[in-house]
Amino acid sequence: MNQVALVTGAGQGLGQRFCAQLLAAGFDVVVSDRDLALAQASAAHLQQAQQGQGGRTLAVKLDVASKADFEQALAQVLAHFGALHVVVNNAAVTKTTPLMQITPEELDAVVGLNLRSVFLGCQVFGAHLAEAGYGRIINMASLAGQNGGTATGAHYAASKGAIITLTKIFAKEFAARGVTVNAIAPGPIDSPAVHAAVPAERLPGLLANIPVQRLGDAGFLGDLIVQLARPEAYFTTGATWDVNGGLFMR
Repeated sequence: MNQVALVTGAGQGLGQRFCAQLLAAGFDVVVSDRDLALAQASAAHLQQAQQGQGGRTLAVKLDVASKADFEQALAQVLAHFGALHVVVNNAAVTKTTPLMQITPEELDAVVGLNLRSVFLGCQVFGAHLAEAGYGRIINMASLAGQNGGTATGAHYAASKGAIITLTKIFAKEFAARGVTVNAIAPGPIDSPAVHAAVPAERLPGLLANIPVQRLGDAGFLGDLIVQLARPEAYFTTGATWDVNGGLFMR
């Protein structure tokens, strides 16, 4: 039986890319998104692209602000595939509002969704994985959560910094029960989200400030997720993996 991986916010963008790479690596993949039609279209596209090779797909509705949705998604996955092994907490909202213009309502919306989604993903799915005695959880953090952000808003940066801390907390909670919890902190990636956040006229300046002088490769992020999802990754937990072109070194 293939291992089963669920990716949140996978109806488009990087989440869809991560699903494609997990499928190619032989995982069965659950494409989850708050927009079920988007998840279904993404799953159909991915399955067609596989041309019968790799894993199978399932589309589920999952609003990452809702604990009930996480519980319902888990039930659907278990009914369809019989198991869940890997969770990629990818869904997030990105805002670039200048610091002094962020309203309390926008702060709550961004921090609440980004942090709540990872907390609930780790809590609901993590409890199941721990009971089963095996699991891999990968949380998408960000360079912004390490250096305070450059092209993103303060609320986004704060939420991603909190995700790094949550990763350590859940890693300690589940370590003795066969479940690893790691984070990936990308810098600027060649992705639709980055191009949407950074106007074309600002892109040369952004690149000039990156030591390697290039945007990151989305495929490499997917490869890293596949590696952290493998059974052999049991000795890596509570870590944040930096993929930032040298913008943050430690």
